[in-house]
Amino acid sequence: MSTISLRLPDSLHRQLRGLARQEEVSINQFVTTALVEKLSALMTDDYLAARANRADHGKFERALSRVADAPTEEHDKL
Repeated sequence: MSTISLRLPDSLHRQLRGLARQEEVSINQFVTTALVEKLSALMTDDYLAARANRADHGKFERALSRVADAPTEEHDKL
């Protein structure tokens, strides 16, 4: 496990301490969880962008052409 030293404005530290207390976790656990959530969001964005770049429009159209032509069900309508 690694240790980092982080300088925070007093107001941010007070908010962090209050939120961690509210969640009944340590400040370390709260910050770790917040960091994991942010990293996950950024990595997901990169993953989806990479997948989109590999997309084959022709394959998509062929797959769509095999879908039965049926009326939209009521619960699927906007």
